[in-house]
Amino acid sequence: MKFSISLIVCLLLFTCHNPNKTHQNTTSQYHIIPKPVSLKMQDGQFVIDSNTSISRGTDLENEGQYLADMLSHITGKSIDFNTDTTGNIQLKLDDAIENKEGYELSVTYDAIIISGKNATGVFYGIQTLRQLMPASIESESKQITTVSIPAVHIKDHPRFVYRGMHLDVARHFFPVEFIKKYIDLLALHKMNTFHWHLTEDQGWRIEIKKYPKLTEVGSKRYGTLIGHHPGTGNDETEYGGFYTQEEVKDIVKYATERHINVIPEIELPGHGSAAIAAYPHLSCFPDEPTIVFDNMGSKAGKEVQRSGTPKIVQETWGVFDDVFCAGNEETFQFLEDVFAEVIPLFPSEYIHIGGDECPKSNWERCSPCQKRMKDNGLVDEHELQSYFIHRIERFLNANGKKIIGWDEILEGGLAPNATVMSWRGEEGGIAAAKQNHDVIMTPGHSCYFDHYQTADNMSEPLAIGGKTTVADVYAYEPYPDELTGEARNYILGAQANVWTEYMKTSDQVEYMILPRMTALSEVVWAPIENRDWADFRVRLNSLKERYETMGLNYAKHVFKIKIDSLENVQ
Repeated sequence: MKFSISLIVCLLLFTCHNPNKTHQNTTSQYHIIPKPVSLKMQDGQFVIDSNTSISRGTDLENEGQYLADMLSHITGKSIDFNTDTTGNIQLKLDDAIENKEGYELSVTYDAIIISGKNATGVFYGIQTLRQLMPASIESESKQITTVSIPAVHIKDHPRFVYRGMHLDVARHFFPVEFIKKYIDLLALHKMNTFHWHLTEDQGWRIEIKKYPKLTEVGSKRYGTLIGHHPGTGNDETEYGGFYTQEEVKDIVKYATERHINVIPEIELPGHGSAAIAAYPHLSCFPDEPTIVFDNMGSKAGKEVQRSGTPKIVQETWGVFDDVFCAGNEETFQFLEDVFAEVIPLFPSEYIHIGGDECPKSNWERCSPCQKRMKDNGLVDEHELQSYFIHRIERFLNANGKKIIGWDEILEGGLAPNATVMSWRGEEGGIAAAKQNHDVIMTPGHSCYFDHYQTADNMSEPLAIGGKTTVADVYAYEPYPDELTGEARNYILGAQANVWTEYMKTSDQVEYMILPRMTALSEVVWAPIENRDWADFRVRLNSLKERYETMGLNYAKHVFKIKIDSLENVQ
């Protein structure tokens, strides 16, 4: 075949002057968190412009729409997506990818290909693509004429199957808009589980149609403790809020579209004061007044109690003796009715039932509880709690759900199919794994984001106590040294817990989770051999720009540390 000299020269000139193809990229353009398993930098850039379009597989409509919406928002132009193969951005499924959440991302000057084992993997590939674009794309108002993406080839998958964030909406309530924002932050970090703590002593936050008083009464408290427990007084301000079932469905749908599983928590047998205020017969002693610590109750609450309504929603923080009565059949009927309405709202295979911090003093002096123990041959009240948990588990198992409980559910004997969330250190998780039970690690020393983030507490917003820095979170290893061999396989992953006694606003929540959640995301995603604190800190500086563009209220302590001193951070 013959070519003219002029044609060859033209081709050479086009190659030399095609900046998208020959552009040499810099390392800073590849600052991705969590760090991918394999990333190979390449020369060249893909430019998003008016000719950009998306091709997607038939099972990837949700992901195609998500990416199209993102790119359309960035450019101010409508980005097409369809099922043909003409698009220069292609989303597709690839059975050859082994990990069920794995993906591959290829960016060249003329094409982007995102392949996933399934739609979840493709979605994670889109999140990585998002981080390869400049932080300015996160602006709600600014449109960018041209967006360049550095050429790269990435193969990636998560280390752990459970990568979770918890949020307590019972101590303080947060609107639907913020819950969705929280879910979006999980998606950015490739977290796959939202643990939604919906009921507590201080408020019942989910509509149950069969029991309307749960929200009419149980979702409101007459006042709230001022300052750190035990407090300096009561603010004398009614506080409340709850989610309707329609709002719950909307939030679950929103999360599902972002490949995030929502696990609801309905606390039992302890932390039930709000439910008991609504339905006092659930208490061992319905006529005994609710005790508010150190006389810190509100004037309105005391007046209600004096008028003949002894039970009120708790107004202080802590652990309370007034728990669900284990000897009353109506207690179990109530809980089964509640779960009968909760189950259809959440496609998750799990329901979290709490099981923590349940004082036994009322059970010890309750005749029906003592009779229950005698009738069932139970040695002590710990076994009575185990009976309670077992019974709820049987109901949930019969309705297609598994239970998760805090590590206290080990006391008195672990329910047969229960998953344990180990929060009082790692001991509960180790014990459960050795009994062949699945475990999620949430130890307070590394995974409690209600702790202070620095030793200088006086300059910080009020928090529950303790100290957990970004470095502490990043240093955490979910596999305990004590577990070897087959037992390690029962560690599903890890989760951070966000208890909101002292977080009154969404801004405070953001401040407490960022950038600690960013550190945890790499712990549960990246291979341990890829984790390097100094390298993470450099990449975190790039992600900080994204925080700022998104208008997030993040903590800045870690960004004030010099890179050469990072190994000394505690």
